[in-house]
Amino acid sequence: MTVPKCNYQKPMTVSTEALTALDNEYSNRHIDLDPDGYFLIYLDREQGLICAKHFTNAINDQGLATDPETGEVLSCKGDLGRSHTTVYTGRTAKELGMKITEEADPCPISMFDHALYLGREFVRAEMALLSGEEYIQD
Repeated sequence: MTVPKCNYQKPMTVSTEALTALDNEYSNRHIDLDPDGYFLIYLDREQGLICAKHFTNAINDQGLATDPETGEVLSCKGDLGRSHTTVYTGRTAKELGMKITEEADPCPISMFDHALYLGREFVRAEMALLSGEEYIQD
């Protein structure tokens, strides 16, 4: 029996700063808003949980999120004084993601890029929960 040769190549080393710059660049790209709503993610350290409040929205002709009841454009900063529809919680990023994508009926996510973003944020939140570091949603 002949064993195939492995073409192992030493991985290229990349600095933490370069990876952070790359992530920041991706964070500033345009993505369309999910018409099925948005999430505010936070930690409940006392309970050891990652939490995600889901809010509904509508998208206007300019692509901006609006309050479905008033039609007013939603601000990205500050407390909007709106009520969430549901709070999803999980002990890990995977558990929280499964509750939202597999158990919620209907699923409150309608766009793949939104799902990808949430998965990344849930992992970041889990890392902050485990390390004791502050979590700030991107």
